[in-house]
Amino acid sequence: MIDENMNIMDHLTELRKRLMITIAFFLLFFIVSFIFVRDIYEWFVKDLNMTLTVLGPLDIVWVYFSLAGVVAFSFTVPVLILQIWLFVKPALTVKERKVTVMYIPASFFLFVGGLCFGYFVILPLVFNFILSLGEDMFVTMFTPDKYFQFVLRMTVPFSVLFEMPLVVMFLTSLGIITPDGMKRNRKYAYFAIVVVSVVISPPDFLSDVLVIIPLIFLYELSINLSKVVYKRRRKNLAPEANA
Repeated sequence: MIDENMNIMDHLTELRKRLMITIAFFLLFFIVSFIFVRDIYEWFVKDLNMTLTVLGPLDIVWVYFSLAGVVAFSFTVPVLILQIWLFVKPALTVKERKVTVMYIPASFFLFVGGLCFGYFVILPLVFNFILSLGEDMFVTMFTPDKYFQFVLRMTVPFSVLFEMPLVVMFLTSLGIITPDGMKRNRKYAYFAIVVVSVVISPPDFLSDVLVIIPLIFLYELSINLSKVVYKRRRKNLAPEANA
């Protein structure tokens, strides 16, 4: 009983250490981002053909802290993934460590890829379409909080959803899911994709379609990647079964 309590305390101490390291990096990135927040702001609005309007002094503070926070979080993601891996590493076998360590850089690139896809592809299409709906009808004027909330809704969800192929490959390598299982549950997955797309996208048909199509493509890509990992896993397990 005493050994079990000590073991739990060791895990909690290690978890606290990993959390503190992650928080420290986030604060460091936040401070650096806050110093350069004006440059960050100008980069985000460089293609916007209007000046954002603030309705009160606290709006300015919100813009500064929000931009610095989002940028700091983006840079903290690889640190967080690394700390999670270091925390679970002692419980993994040598083979599992080799498998999981390959996913760390890939997860970061997919995260960045999702952000870029949302910002450079989805955001301009949806933004221009919505503006065209009110053309010659309204005086267009945005506040920073409304504009950046829209930008976040069009970018951050993709950074998370782009991790789908990696998560599927990882779960397949551990034997938790199979490509055949993903095929059988395709209709349920498509339904979930439609629901998620409607939730994260603005309330118009074009935005929903623009979000649904890449997510369905990611799901089908995940099935094919799962096949590759599944075949490799069966090949590696064959000698052990015969031994």
